[in-house]
Amino acid sequence: MNESNTISPTLQMTVNKMTGDMQFVGIFYIIGGALECLSIIGAIIGIPLIICGLRIRESADSFKGYLTTSDSSMLERALERQGRYFFIQKVLIIISIAVVILMIIFWIVIGISLLSNFSHYRSI
Repeated sequence: MNESNTISPTLQMTVNKMTGDMQFVGIFYIIGGALECLSIIGAIIGIPLIICGLRIRESADSFKGYLTTSDSSMLERALERQGRYFFIQKVLIIISIAVVILMIIFWIVIGISLLSNFSHYRSI
């Protein structure tokens, strides 16, 4: 990769805006995760949310470090932390989809059993 010690002003503005947004999102993930952890069952979701918040904030800090030092290792660390954040998000999305599908199946089974019971009482 061709390394240059100068970073364009457009890139600096973009990264500054992005890191601010990342810090904001990270704080809310941490707060939301902490609130989820107030219940034992909620901790199953809360702990990964806290980890997501920490990873995205670490990524933002590394991006800021890259802006000030132009050190490519800071950029690598930022991207690695951001990659971990997206991996955890992907796992949470897959789990959420699976839970929704199970809930739909559960409610369909409940509905069918209620309808069959209703038709049984109607014939009496």
